[in-house]
Amino acid sequence: MPANLGPDYLSAEEDLRHAQTPAERVAALEKMYAALPKHKGTEKLQADIKRRLSQTRKESQKKGPAHSAPFYVVPREGAGQVPLLGPANSGKSSLLRALTHAHPEVAEYPFTTRLPLPGMMKFEDAGIQLLDLPPIALEFTEPWMPQVLRNADPGVLVVDVNDPADLEEIEFIEQRLAEWRAPSPPLLIGNKIDVPGGEDNFAAIADLYGGRYRCLPVSATGLVGLPQFARAVFDMLALVRVYTKAPGKKAELDAPYILKRGATVIDAARHVHKDFAEHLRFARLFRLHGERDGLMVDRRHLLEDGDILEFHI
Repeated sequence: MPANLGPDYLSAEEDLRHAQTPAERVAALEKMYAALPKHKGTEKLQADIKRRLSQTRKESQKKGPAHSAPFYVVPREGAGQVPLLGPANSGKSSLLRALTHAHPEVAEYPFTTRLPLPGMMKFEDAGIQLLDLPPIALEFTEPWMPQVLRNADPGVLVVDVNDPADLEEIEFIEQRLAEWRAPSPPLLIGNKIDVPGGEDNFAAIADLYGGRYRCLPVSATGLVGLPQFARAVFDMLALVRVYTKAPGKKAELDAPYILKRGATVIDAARHVHKDFAEHLRFARLFRLHGERDGLMVDRRHLLEDGDILEFHI
């Protein structure tokens, strides 16, 4: 029997995926249970939510010694955690300010940023966490940087297209990342493109480094190329957004499940609930601008960005 999960349940489930504390998980599970249709087809789901709720309530009541994380550890949020790397005064903080609600200190003097500062960038209906970091520079680099970079997704290299010294810094940054065994950034951002001569300077940088990076021109202060930047970061993370719908209902298009490219129908089912994955018979696939009646697909079907799934168990 189909579970026919409604929008209130799916919204509460989205809250659970983003919950950071036991108290937040308890609140989300309580909402899920209240919104769950109570019939024979959901008996196992009801029991599972009750079990998880009991465990989470016990967890929230536990008291033990406090173990604070190091000051430079930033909890991951959203679809990815993308560090902004680059030389001093390349405009990383200005980029964070322009793309998120964060308010980093922005100044003309170097080494303004001394601590990691996160901000949530929106790409359409997906949130991606950007992380402003101190510069990786010949003069000085914070000793905790390698650990932050190894725990994050591949970063974005930001350079000032009008500063010739940044070309030397690119080579230095690449060398340090290799020494730290940190991911190499696939994307190079040429910032301050709106300064006179900036477009020609960017063209020269793209000619030099286009074989190593995807190069993109922007201006954080002039708000040039920012939508293209958000799209490029989403593509760099190799993500797909998958939406769900209950049989006979409209799709829920405001809370996508975000998976890695290469994910299948069964992977999406696991994200919704483990019972869906265990008992899935088939799914119907709809697209935002395609099939209206839904194509029947099996659990091994590869998903594309924007797919809408209707699960049948």
